Amino acid sequence: MQETGKFTPTTKYIIKAKFDVEGVVEKPDVIGAIFGQTEGLFGPDLDLRELQKSGRLGRIGIKLESKNDRTSGEITIPSSLDKTSTAIIAAAVESVDRIGPCNAKILLEPMHDERDQKREMIKLKAKQILQGWMVEATPSTDEVIQEISDSVRPAEISKFGSEELPAGPEVAITGSIIVVEGRADVINLLKCGIKNAIGINGTKIPKTIIELCKNKEITAFLDGDRGGDLILKELIQVAELDYVARAPPRKEVEDLTPKEIMRCLREKVQAGNQQTTVRPTAPPQPQFIVHAVNTLRETLEAIIFDGKGAEIKRIPVSELAEKLKGSKGAHAVVFDGIITQRLLDIAEEKKISIVVGDRVSNIAKKPVDLKILTFSDIR
Repeated sequence: MQETGKFTPTTKYIIKAKFDVEGVVEKPDVIGAIFGQTEGLFGPDLDLRELQKSGRLGRIGIKLESKNDRTSGEITIPSSLDKTSTAIIAAAVESVDRIGPCNAKILLEPMHDERDQKREMIKLKAKQILQGWMVEATPSTDEVIQEISDSVRPAEISKFGSEELPAGPEVAITGSIIVVEGRADVINLLKCGIKNAIGINGTKIPKTIIELCKNKEITAFLDGDRGGDLILKELIQVAELDYVARAPPRKEVEDLTPKEIMRCLREKVQAGNQQTTVRPTAPPQPQFIVHAVNTLRETLEAIIFDGKGAEIKRIPVSELAEKLKGSKGAHAVVFDGIITQRLLDIAEEKKISIVVGDRVSNIAKKPVDLKILTFSDIR
């Protein structure tokens, strides 16, 4: 019977060793000896149990056979650690001299880099791809020009009105208009096939926009930031809007994907519902949050606070997710990094109330009772 190590996509090296025992032992005896005789040798950072819990070491694989009152076999340990740490673990395993009640001898085999096979596969595939390119006919100049022309055609943009505002080709003929902030927004909508957008091109609302609002159905589609708030307020004062759509918080229309653009336009609201569309400025935060933000900028570090604003621990951002899982009494987390869905899930599980990061990535599910802020929200 054979038990193999658990190989993961992050496995870099394979520790392999032969062992010989002066007596009859079983797999649990071998595994227990490895854990027991290496425990505490190099502190918690290189503790085998902790490394397995974090996924940096795979399961210890044992293959053995007992014959004539002796047991021999093989040990296999997958590692995603760096070379130095893997070498230390391998040397620690070789130092084991007793298994169960019996004397034992463990000898390491040459280290194996699991990525070597992957490199060879990639090189072979690259050769096949290159060979395929070489045997294909080179496209003609006309074909290249046509391909480039087709790729830029959706982004064709025109000028509209006395201010020569950037606009799609259907602004003059359609009954509904989408008003955006600038030229880049118009181009991004054109790439999605939306040809009735026109850009304000500044913070002052042009007369052309005001006149269009009198005769056409108008949807204002603005960035999800403070600038978008200000433009919306001015539009509401000087023009007759019908609907308002906003990019997600801290995102700009020019950076949205086609899927995000269509979702935002589907979720547009009537212009009178200003509370739904205008992003309010975040209220002042507790002093310990403000101080932490000022302290952590450009440090790639994190601070975990309790409910009274006292610092529980300060750690590198790379360790935040794991440390947060084991924290007790945490109330707030401030860190110089990107707020991810994984971190929010951990924060919700630990009943944390506030998470403050430098930026926010795409969040699919926002915990109801969790306040999420960025450094730019703190004042």
